[in-house]
Amino acid sequence: MFSRFASRAPKSTLQSLSRSIPSKSTNLLFRKSRYVYSNPATLGSSICHRFASSTTPHSTASDPAEVEALNCLEQGTRLLEEGNVEGAKNLYKRSAEINRNASSLYNLGVTHYHLKEFDEAIAAWKECIVLQPASPDAHTNLASAYIVSPISRPDLALHHLQIASSISPEDPEIAFNLAAVLEATGKLEEALEQYKRSEKYGVERAKIHIRNVSAKILGQHTQKSGQSDE
Repeated sequence: MFSRFASRAPKSTLQSLSRSIPSKSTNLLFRKSRYVYSNPATLGSSICHRFASSTTPHSTASDPAEVEALNCLEQGTRLLEEGNVEGAKNLYKRSAEINRNASSLYNLGVTHYHLKEFDEAIAAWKECIVLQPASPDAHTNLASAYIVSPISRPDLALHHLQIASSISPEDPEIAFNLAAVLEATGKLEEALEQYKRSEKYGVERAKIHIRNVSAKILGQHTQKSGQSDE
C-alpha cells in the first residue's frame, strides 16, 4: 500500500473480495522509491512503492561507528539503484546493526519488500516507526506489506493508512490507498470520501473509482429500499 508516489504506476484494479479480505492484486498506488542519500530509482517493478527518505543525524569524523554505518547506508543505496537488492539488504542490515536508526531500518524494509520477505519488511518498518513515528511513508509502506503478505491484514493496513493520512492530509496517494482499503473492507461511504480527496489533490484515476463506488452505494440504497417495501 504504499509509497510516496512521485510517479504513478498502479498495478491493477481492485478485485471482488470475499469476507472483506483484500485481494493480493489491489488498486493501491505506490510511489517510486526515494532512498536515503540518493535520487529516485525503480527496481524494474511494475509497482512504484512508497519508499520515501528518512532523516539521519549527520555523521562526524569523531564517531567512527556512525561513519561506518553511514557508509554502509550509502553503499547499499548505490547497489539498490543498480538492481542488486540482496547486496543492498546486507549493507542496510550492517548499517542498522552498527547504528540503529530510522533510515537504515526504512531502507532495509524496502529491500525485504522487493525480495517478498514481507514479515521482515513489516518488522523493519515497525521498528522504523518506533524511531520516527511521524513518517507517513513508513506507515504507508507498512500498510502495503500488510496487504500483500500471505496472511493479509487489512485491519492493520487501514490503521496505518489512517495514521499516514492524519500526518499528510493533503497527500493524494495516501488518500487513494486509504480509499482502496476502505472499499475493499466494505466501508463504501468513507471510501468515496477518500477517493474524492484523492481526485481533488491530483490522482486522475480516482474518478473511475468515484463512479464505481457511487454506483455500489446507490445499489445498496436501492436494495434496502426494495426490501423495506416488501
